[in-house]
Amino acid sequence: MMRWSSSAAQAEQPMCDAVAAVVAARQGMEKPLTAVAEAFEELARWMEADGGELRLAPFGDTCALVSVLFNSLGIAFKFAESEYVTKVNDLIGASKEYATLNDILDQDVENDCVKKQGSHSRNLRRVRLGLGLIKALFEQFLATEGTLYDAATTAYGQVCAPFHSWAIRKAVGAGMYTLPTREQLILRLNETDCSVQKEMRRYIDASSPIIEYIDKLFLSRNIVLDW
Repeated sequence: MMRWSSSAAQAEQPMCDAVAAVVAARQGMEKPLTAVAEAFEELARWMEADGGELRLAPFGDTCALVSVLFNSLGIAFKFAESEYVTKVNDLIGASKEYATLNDILDQDVENDCVKKQGSHSRNLRRVRLGLGLIKALFEQFLATEGTLYDAATTAYGQVCAPFHSWAIRKAVGAGMYTLPTREQLILRLNETDCSVQKEMRRYIDASSPIIEYIDKLFLSRNIVLDW
């Protein structure tokens, strides 16, 4: 059974320091899905309290927790976990210089480097795709009694595949066969058939306004989301 600890999260691949520190701070919590859902609900409340503005520091810390959900899916999603953790780590570091998500977009637009490899804005876009991938996977998980393979394949096709090369899509497709079963995933998350549905819905509901907010940050600057 998976435990909410830094050692469990790093069993297969070391995390970047900042993300690992956030996960380690939650050591001892045995329900990672519940913890992530609660964190996003709190983040959504903070955003509302700040007049619709999303502060970078709590955003980075909250997103760091999602790495444990990727880890629970095993090596099939290692491609996503590795990229996701690197990007979140960058945003956590950027929070020492920038107060809000708006600030990093403004700076990168001014420097004409929004889509440049390694820019904070590009990393934000990749983190948003990671959040959307987990959300889509949960939606598929709840919408059908099919296998986790079916849910994950559909979610990947909707969220990430349009931006990946043929070689990456092929590698991901092969890795999907290593996914745990639905029952194994529920056990890894330390949930029951009933509770996992409740907590997945909580994550879907709480992450949706965050994802929409990020998309609007780009679209309001006439930056098309085709990358």
